[in-house]
Amino acid sequence: MSGRNGLITTAELAAILDRPSLRLFDCTTYLEPAPADSGVPYIAVPGRRTFEAGHIPGADFLDLQSEFSDSNTELRFMMPSVAQLEAAFGRHGVSAESEVVLYSIGSAMWATRFWWMLKSLGFENLAVLDGGLDNWKLEGRAVETGPAKGYPAATFIAKPKPGFFVDKHATLAASADRNTVVVNALGPQFHKGLEPSRYGRPGRVPGSCNVSAATLFDPQTKAFVSLAEAEAKFAAQGITKDKRVVAYCGGGISATVDLFLLDQLGYKNLTLYDGSMGEWAKDTSLPIETG
Repeated sequence: MSGRNGLITTAELAAILDRPSLRLFDCTTYLEPAPADSGVPYIAVPGRRTFEAGHIPGADFLDLQSEFSDSNTELRFMMPSVAQLEAAFGRHGVSAESEVVLYSIGSAMWATRFWWMLKSLGFENLAVLDGGLDNWKLEGRAVETGPAKGYPAATFIAKPKPGFFVDKHATLAASADRNTVVVNALGPQFHKGLEPSRYGRPGRVPGSCNVSAATLFDPQTKAFVSLAEAEAKFAAQGITKDKRVVAYCGGGISATVDLFLLDQLGYKNLTLYDGSMGEWAKDTSLPIETG
């Protein structure tokens, strides 16, 4: 794969768009307000409309919530069974021979979520497009419109790796472990519990630090901040390579931005609390911290 340790630039992608093994995917989802009495934090709307309005030539579209998430839980975007993922990625033409590039609109978090899922399935030949469609269009590069043409179906065989996902019990234990840092990727106002939370009780997992995913992008190009800047942000929160990291956010999406950059920086012991505040805030048996 062309690209720097799982990160590919717009110029590098443009140079390989005609490569037969390339599988290029727009991963965008939009979170729309839910009715006040619905009991759900938001309505997940696949980004198919914006995909059809303009996408990188040849790209296919991945619908995270309907195809790649567990439908047997009220929580959004939870990791489904390996069999479901094998079938879904296979439908979209991903095989061992594929070179996968992932992008999204507005924030890389939808692309990094798919990156994390694929990594957990043992698939390594993949990259996230730096700046996504925003940067691609900002540079005046070509886009095409209309529905996805897709790729020929393939056989995707997962080789699952342990340790990529943890539940609420493991997260609670991690919060008291001096060799683990629990990091919240939500904004500081939600980390401190200063604003009402759409997930339930305001606040954070006790003892967790805060590296907001939104601070890890350039606001104009949507490209990631430099690795030096990212490392400084993590170090300021006590996140060091000798410690295990458990990342969380609202629904297990923006936390993968933190995990992606930590991986870029060479951190090895990385984990995602998949349920995140969507689960934690509603479970009154779990402690919560504010301030």
